[in-house]
Amino acid sequence: MHAIKDAVHDYVEVDGVARDLLDTAAMQRLRHVKQLSTVRLVYPSASHTRFEHSLGVYHLAREALTQLGIDGARADAVRAAALLHDVGHGPYGHQTERIIERRLGRHHDDVHELLETADIAGVLESHGLAPDVIADLIAGRGKLGQLVSGDLDVDRMDYLLRDAHHTGVPYGTVDPGRLVRVLKFVDGTLALEEGNVATAESLLVARALMNATVYRHHVSRIAGSMLERSAERLLDSTDVTPERFARMTDAELLTSLQGCAETTEMATRLAERRLYKRAVWAELEAVPDAVLEADDEAIRAFEGEIAEAADVPARSVIVDCPGRPSMPETDTRVVVSGTVRRLHEQSPLVQGLQAAQRAQWRLGVYAPEADLEGVERATKRVLGLE
Repeated sequence: MHAIKDAVHDYVEVDGVARDLLDTAAMQRLRHVKQLSTVRLVYPSASHTRFEHSLGVYHLAREALTQLGIDGARADAVRAAALLHDVGHGPYGHQTERIIERRLGRHHDDVHELLETADIAGVLESHGLAPDVIADLIAGRGKLGQLVSGDLDVDRMDYLLRDAHHTGVPYGTVDPGRLVRVLKFVDGTLALEEGNVATAESLLVARALMNATVYRHHVSRIAGSMLERSAERLLDSTDVTPERFARMTDAELLTSLQGCAETTEMATRLAERRLYKRAVWAELEAVPDAVLEADDEAIRAFEGEIAEAADVPARSVIVDCPGRPSMPETDTRVVVSGTVRRLHEQSPLVQGLQAAQRAQWRLGVYAPEADLEGVERATKRVLGLE
C-alpha cells in the first residue's frame, strides 16, 4: 500500500491495479495537462493538473465503494475507471474537446481504443480486468458506471472541491465525506439517502457559483476561444494529425502553435496574456434563435461576415456562443418519503438557480482592442442583436 500526499484529501492510499496504472504513459501525461486550462490566466494559483484530480476521484471512489459494500473484482474495476476517467482528454482539457469531437468523432469519455494500448491493457488484464469493461464504466454505463460519470459521480465531487481550493474562491466547497456516506442504490439508480435534499442542493449551488465565477469567467472564455481557433488552424495548415493532436500535452500544443506561421501571432498573445477584448457581450434574450442554434460551420460564417462588414482581417473576429443554458445536476436523485425523486421535483432552490443561470448567460464576440468599435457595430447588424 502506497500513500500519496494530496492537497485536498490529505493522504490517498493506492494499491493493486491503481498503483500499477499510475506508471502508464497515459496517466503520466496527465501531469502535463492542467485541470483548469485557460482559467489559470484569471486565477494564477489554479495550476493543478488532471493527474492529481484523477487521484482525488480514485480516492472518493474507494470511499464510496466501501460505503456501498462493494468489493472484489467489481470494486477493482470501478477504482481503475475512476483513476483513468480523464485519460481521453486532449491538451487544455475541455478547451480542445470540440475540436477532437469534430475531427475524430469521439468524446473524451470514449476511451475504448485508448485503453487497448499495450501498457494500459497489460496492466488491466494482469489484474483480471477487461479494458472494454473499464471503458464502459468511464462512459457511465451500467449500475456502477454512475459512480464515475453520472449526476452523483465522484468526478464532480472532487473537481468542485479541488478547483475551489486552488483558485482560492469559497464557492465550490462541498462536503464529499457527507456526500459519499449517504449514497445508496435504489432499484439500480444511484441516489442520496432520505433526509439529504440539502446535501444535494449544496452540490447544485456549488456548481452554479463556480460556473459564474470560475468556469465561465469572461477572460477564460476569450483565451479559450483564441486557443480553439488557433488549434483548428494548426490542424488545417500542418501535418499534425488529429490523433497526434489529441495526445499532446498543454506545453506541446503551445509550442506547436508558436512554431506554425498561421498561428504564431495568436500563440504569442496567449503566452503573454495579450488577449482579445469583448466587442459584444449580449444577454440571452437579445440573441436570435438562429444564432443560438448555429453549428460550428455557421459560427465561422458569422465571423467572416462580421469581419468583412467591419473591414478587419477574418482572424480578428471570434464569435463565442455557448449552448442554451442547462443544469444537469437538477436530475440528481434523492430519497424523499421513501420514494426516489429528482432534485428539481423537490427543491425550491432549483428554479431560482436556473433563472440565475439564464440571467448570467452571455454571447461573446471578441476582437483586438483597436478593432472593437467597428466589430461591435458589424456584429449587431450581422447577428441581428437587439
